[in-house]
Amino acid sequence: MFHRRDAEVADKDKSGLNICDPDFLSGLCVSAVKGFSMNLLILGRGKTGSLVAEVAHARRHHVRVLSSAENSSCQALTADTLAGIDAVIDFTTPAAAVANAEACIRANKNLVVGTTGWYDQIPRLREMVLSAKTGFLYGPNFSIGVNLFFEIAATAGCALKYDYSGQIFERHHAQKKDAPSGTALTIQKIVLDAGGQEVEIVSFREGDAVGLHELVFNSAGDRIYLCHDAKSRQGFAEGAVRAAEWLAGKTGFYEFRNVWREL
Repeated sequence: MFHRRDAEVADKDKSGLNICDPDFLSGLCVSAVKGFSMNLLILGRGKTGSLVAEVAHARRHHVRVLSSAENSSCQALTADTLAGIDAVIDFTTPAAAVANAEACIRANKNLVVGTTGWYDQIPRLREMVLSAKTGFLYGPNFSIGVNLFFEIAATAGCALKYDYSGQIFERHHAQKKDAPSGTALTIQKIVLDAGGQEVEIVSFREGDAVGLHELVFNSAGDRIYLCHDAKSRQGFAEGAVRAAEWLAGKTGFYEFRNVWREL
């Protein structure tokens, strides 16, 4: 549920616009979401999940966090737990994310998924979401910078049509469960769509690296080197919370890279 902090508005503004119209109110919910607080449930108490909770608190939302141990086999996602929850944000593991999604969809709760490594289940989960008429938004990376990088990759990918070869390098912390990363796989698909060739991904798992993605094109005459280096998880967390705000009042199945400009 939403808690309105500002005064109630009149049925018509001075221009005569009927602001009780459902289409207008839907847009108002998105554009003025900072005037509301949401009840958010964060799944995952790891580094990113914990930071998502901090960002959500800072944006004046009501937050509850469940760790993997507290929600083993989705045991905590009961009707009582989910009652009154406006949106769930998942930063867990690939196996847990699918089960969590199924439970939230059945409960008609909007869901934002930042976990990667489960994308083979997208067709099935999309059907569930559309049938349940709930809202679902996922993405391999909720950083605005990375989503800009995706667009740059789409332009650069045509180099493959002009005697360039390509390669993707990605580096993450040693605890990351999936390899290649979801971000690297997205870059690979974007380049394939633009250049008609699938490029190799080389993955590294070491230390505390937050996330480094490099896209390199080589030719006999030169080298094109594109890089995104995440300095912290702050961008991921802010994007995930803003995604939940954007999803408020919506139904449908969305990918973050297609909607981030609307946040």
